[in-house]
Amino acid sequence: MLIDFGGVKEDVITRKEFSMARAHKVLKKEVIAVIGYGVQGPAQSLNMRDNGFNVIIGQSRQFKPDWDRAVADGWVPGKTLFDIEEAATKGTIIQMLVSDAAQKAIWPAIKKCLNPGDALYFSHGFSIVYKDQTGVIPQKDVDVIMVAPKGSGTSVRRNYLAGVGINSSYAIEQDFSGRAKERCLAVGIALGSGYLFPTTFKKEVYSDLTGERGVLMGALAGIMEAQYEVLRKNGHSPAEAFNETVEELTQSLIRLVDENGMDWMYSNCSATAQRGALDWKPKFKKATLPLFKELYARVKSGEETKRVLKATGSVDYKEKLGKELATLRDSEMWRAGKTSRDLRPKTPEAQRIHSKVGTGGRSHN
Repeated sequence: MLIDFGGVKEDVITRKEFSMARAHKVLKKEVIAVIGYGVQGPAQSLNMRDNGFNVIIGQSRQFKPDWDRAVADGWVPGKTLFDIEEAATKGTIIQMLVSDAAQKAIWPAIKKCLNPGDALYFSHGFSIVYKDQTGVIPQKDVDVIMVAPKGSGTSVRRNYLAGVGINSSYAIEQDFSGRAKERCLAVGIALGSGYLFPTTFKKEVYSDLTGERGVLMGALAGIMEAQYEVLRKNGHSPAEAFNETVEELTQSLIRLVDENGMDWMYSNCSATAQRGALDWKPKFKKATLPLFKELYARVKSGEETKRVLKATGSVDYKEKLGKELATLRDSEMWRAGKTSRDLRPKTPEAQRIHSKVGTGGRSHN
C-alpha cells in the first residue's frame, strides 16, 4: 500500500494486506528457531508463540540467567528449548537474535547447521553489512532476510500485549528460495508488527546506529544530564529538576507528540512555552547538527562497529558495563527518578501488562 510520508510515498505492508491467516499459510511448514534469549529473543518468540506459530529457542546453557528465563517463560528443555546448534539444525528459519558481538562468535557453528533453502533471519543489519569485521558471510543457498522492530524487546512485547503493534522495517539481502520476501513479511506479521516498511540491511544499520547514539539514547541522556545539572546548580531541588527535565517529557509531552505530532504538542502548551520552544529549537539544531554529521560518518565508515566489537568482545565487558550502568543509576538525577516513579499511582491495567511481559524483555540490542 502506497502511503504518503510527509510528501514522499512509500510502499508499506499493513496487517490488512498481509493477514495473520496468510502468515500462518506461508509458515505452516516452517520451524522458527530463535537463537538467543536475552534482548529481542524473548519478545519476538513469545509473540509468535502466542500467535500460534511453531517456535523453538536456541540458548546456551552456559548463560544460565537467560536459560532460566526461557524456562520461566514456558519453553521446555528438549521440546522447545535447546542448545544453540541443536535449535539451528532443527529450524528452517534461523533467527540470529544474540548480540552483535555474539553473532560473530557463534557464526562458524551456525553456518554448519544451515541447510539449502533455510532462511537466515536478522533484526539488525550489523553482521551482514560489516561482514569484513564480523566474518558473517552466508552461503549462497539460503535466504537472508531481516525484520527490525523499531523498539526495544520490552516495547515489542508490551505493545503486543496491549493489542497494538510496533512498526518494523524489513529487507531481503539474498533470495535463494524465491520465497524470501513472503517468508520475511510473514515473520514480521507473526511477531506482531503494526506495519512493515522496506529498507536495506545497509540503510537499517546506518540509521539504527545513528539513532541509538543520537536522539533515542545517547543525545537524550546527555541533554537531560546537562539541563538537570544547570537547574541543580541554580538552586532547584532534585524533585523539581527531575520533573522539569524527565517526568514532564515522558509522562506528558512526548505522549502528545505521539498522538498528533510536534506542532500539536506545541499548540497544547502555554503561549510562553510555545514561544520559547520555537525560539530555542534552531539554536539546539545548530549546536547538534555537526555532532550528527560526525556520528553518521563514523557509522558509515565502520569506526563505530570497530568500537562495539572491541568493547563488547572483551572477557570483562559485562563487569565494566555493570559499573557504567551503576554510575548512571546511582547518579542523583536517576535516584530522584526512581523516587518519582515509585510515587506514581499504578493502574490495574499497567500492572497486568507488566506481569505478562515475560522475564526476558530488556533493552534494544
